[in-house]
Amino acid sequence: MPDLPSMECGAGVRREPQAPCSRPPSLCGDDLILFFSFLPAMESQGPPILHETVSYAPHPLPARQFDRNTTEPISFYLSSLEELLAWKPTSDDDFNVATMPLANREPPVHSKRPRTLVCHDMKNGYLEDRFIQGSASRDPYVFYHWQYIDIFVYFSHHPVTIPPVTWTNAAHRNGVSVLGTFITEWTSGGQLCEAFLAGEAAAYHAVAVQLGRIAHFYRFDGWLVNIENTLSEAAARNLPLFLRDLREQLRQDVPGGLVLWYDSVLQSGELKWQNELNEKNRVFFDACDGLFTNYNWKEEHLERMGAQAGERLADVYVGIDVFARGEVVGGGFETDKALRLIRKHGFSAAIFAPGWVYEHLGKENFLQNENRFWGLLAELLPTHSISTLPFSTCFCLGMGTGRFSAGQEEEVRPWYNLSAQEIQPLFTDQQAPGGAGSWLRTRCSLQDAWNGGSCLLIEGIIPPEAGHVAVRLFSFQLPAPPKLFLTLLYKLEEKLPKVAVALELTTRDSGSCHVGNVTALPGPVTRHQPQPLPTLPPHLSGRLGGCGQQSTAGWMRRCYQLELRDCALHELSLILSRHQPGLQGRRFSCRLGEIQVLDADGLHSSLPPVPSPQASQVRWHKGPGADQLSLSLTLHWSYPHSQARCFRIHCQGRELPQPAQLQLLGVAHATLYRVVGLAVPEAPPKESCRVEFFVEPVLNTGVAVDRSRWGRLVLVYSDPASTSTY
Repeated sequence: MPDLPSMECGAGVRREPQAPCSRPPSLCGDDLILFFSFLPAMESQGPPILHETVSYAPHPLPARQFDRNTTEPISFYLSSLEELLAWKPTSDDDFNVATMPLANREPPVHSKRPRTLVCHDMKNGYLEDRFIQGSASRDPYVFYHWQYIDIFVYFSHHPVTIPPVTWTNAAHRNGVSVLGTFITEWTSGGQLCEAFLAGEAAAYHAVAVQLGRIAHFYRFDGWLVNIENTLSEAAARNLPLFLRDLREQLRQDVPGGLVLWYDSVLQSGELKWQNELNEKNRVFFDACDGLFTNYNWKEEHLERMGAQAGERLADVYVGIDVFARGEVVGGGFETDKALRLIRKHGFSAAIFAPGWVYEHLGKENFLQNENRFWGLLAELLPTHSISTLPFSTCFCLGMGTGRFSAGQEEEVRPWYNLSAQEIQPLFTDQQAPGGAGSWLRTRCSLQDAWNGGSCLLIEGIIPPEAGHVAVRLFSFQLPAPPKLFLTLLYKLEEKLPKVAVALELTTRDSGSCHVGNVTALPGPVTRHQPQPLPTLPPHLSGRLGGCGQQSTAGWMRRCYQLELRDCALHELSLILSRHQPGLQGRRFSCRLGEIQVLDADGLHSSLPPVPSPQASQVRWHKGPGADQLSLSLTLHWSYPHSQARCFRIHCQGRELPQPAQLQLLGVAHATLYRVVGLAVPEAPPKESCRVEFFVEPVLNTGVAVDRSRWGRLVLVYSDPASTSTY
């Protein structure tokens, strides 16, 4: 059978200087693609042409936003009050702007019910996650149980902690709000506070304005304020006013933004952690959106806080230190003990440093340990539901030991980029009592994938008394469109007996739910198992392909269509059935490579072409080889963020006179990409060479974009001594 078209969103990788391309082409359908070719300059029509004279003069890029050695874009923090007040956005900051808007989800963060906050604290932050286009980190830390949490705080001990853009993109894709940290501590922190809090209102107002502007510009959702040093009487008096000012500023700059206060200094200015909300720190709680308590609380603290919080129980985030430092309840794999008490009294929870799983237990078996940690908490963490379409995921974790495209491993090297992480399912680990009979487990697998670095592996046994097992994957809460289009990509383990694989969609009645011309039976939910389409409808046949076909890598694509009326989407499950009844359990192993749930009518919309990209920040260096140059530059273009999920980078060209071929360079998750250390031929005397770049958008629906609609730029370069013209 023919290979299916690729629909992959992987991640950019930090690389050594690139050699001229020599690999065979690969299909790409999910991302932006950059190609380059090395040809003598010649007459050309169509794309814009940028003429560049090679120069080796040093023009360093700003060290705050770009790595000093490679010029790769990096995330950063601010180290002082002076840096904060002097901050102004420039074009050098563009890489640090989140491209993923905060997705809608149910229930929303501002609903009045207990919430869950995760505070990420790992070795003072800005590790491999600071590389915006990704790194070659092996066995990195990833967080992917977003469906259980509401708020993500990126914590470090730098005064102004701006969340790395990769974390903001990953969280926003899952509808999770992201907060930075404004922290002062020790003697230097006390001096910083006195400088802006002890004087006139204009001083703390200027800080509030800057923090609001930073959140707005980089597109994250607010601040955790942590003052862990004593304050003078004047500074303590102004602190609640500063918090109110910051909250008001944030509401103007970031609608729905949050300001949370950490339980530290008291109204008197004394530094004394209370482990609860009380009269000594209530003034700060009243001035902002919530209180994050210290960790050394007992149940009597929770009992006292009920009266203090009143109707704002959910705005008290009771801290849980997963490292269990001090006299705390729970921690580690007993974190559920603390969470259970918190939920008993109706409060929100703030889970601090869940990276304990990675730091304490080690990198080996991290994914297994991570699933165990969150699985122990799952019953206390209400699942959030997807509430927007289109929905598509290839189950990529934002990391991998290799990179897959259309089921084929096209690179064997580790990579890490959280911007490439896709929505993950509800993970299951069920064992029959006594260890006998059926079992069912879902987990991420790095050994195979359709696109990106991982797939979802579902393993288990269908018990003798049952004909099938159902694996709950995703929760939805949104009105169903009149016509729903679904795709499923899966692969079965060849060494095991075959099982039947199907999707099951459940809907809730919204008035009177109709499926086609049939009214659904009354009841809380209705189950639908649509039959696979043998062929695509005519209007989709030219834009989606491969339905009912198996790729050479063993991946099977199924396509389904449902006509619904007055229904609300509820859950999506996978059904695995035995073909024939038997007296023994049926073992199975199934990999999921991609699932899509689409509004069929939305697939008809026209696709905008990509305008021609532009280049800036061009840098040249000698080498890496003889008669070679190293080229670095930034490409930028425009494209509607609501249409594209990412962009994929390839290069094209083989040493002349061989024809050009394609090689993967990386992936962009914004409408710009930094090409770093690209090896190009040195231009011969009195001649020019050219490098071509193409930009292919990857649509949220996975629909491939015809090459005629890609953007294209030609860079013509020559030696300074050359007198030739193009």
